[in-house]
Amino acid sequence: MAEPPSHLSSFKDELIQLIKRLGTYLALKMSNLFSISLQKLDPRSVGAIAGLAVAIIFTYRFTRSPAPPTRRQPKRQAPITSSTAISTQSNITLMPSGVYSSSEDLRAQNTFDEFFQPVKPTLGQIVRQKLNEGRKVTCRLLGVILEESSPEELQTKATVRPSVLDVLLEITKFCDLYLMERVIDDESEKNVLLALENAGIFTSGGLVKDKVLFCRTENGRTSFVRQLEPDWHIDTNPEIVSQLARFIKYQLHVSPVKTEWTTGKVLSSPSLEKFFG
Repeated sequence: MAEPPSHLSSFKDELIQLIKRLGTYLALKMSNLFSISLQKLDPRSVGAIAGLAVAIIFTYRFTRSPAPPTRRQPKRQAPITSSTAISTQSNITLMPSGVYSSSEDLRAQNTFDEFFQPVKPTLGQIVRQKLNEGRKVTCRLLGVILEESSPEELQTKATVRPSVLDVLLEITKFCDLYLMERVIDDESEKNVLLALENAGIFTSGGLVKDKVLFCRTENGRTSFVRQLEPDWHIDTNPEIVSQLARFIKYQLHVSPVKTEWTTGKVLSSPSLEKFFG
């Protein structure tokens, strides 16, 4: 470390000697001050002595030379081999600047992934999506809503299929739903209405009894559908589906045997509930 110039050293020595003389003078004045009675103390003398003390302290702090700053020794780096250079380059490529892999980061990422994983859609959302936001639906009862498959069976009883109930209720929540069937007599109508009522379709859903339509022929059901002009019609009879293909936007043919339809407006499913997954 280089020595300071000679003129600076002499100046510093003179200041130190001056401070020592002032200190001696101050000590003498303080001893004389305490020997005087407090009643005879001159306030101006006290102020002068206090100012002198402040000046001495300030001069002393000013002349103190600060400690020389410590110079940090540069760290010796190990020689970089070709394999180390390749590894470092790959790490730079794989990890962005300032990002470090740790167990905490992995746990945070897992928590983030679990929180934002895709939510399973509800049945109502699936129904709306499958129906392509259609607002009016017509549906036959036999083989779709009811377990019975022929008008003759309805003369004795009618039974709502439990597996279709949830889907049916979801459809009634946002669609104008009409149920229809060909029956032989009035007793069959009563059996159907009673079965729907016992299943809670009139109370839990938005369906009313006036929207359950009955006819005596298959053509009567075709006429109902054409008059109502629904967005969707659901039926088990392939002939009726074929006849309505020109007039109805979408149709669902419910049949245990899959039928290939040339038109994209007709879809096929073994049951109503399976169509909605």
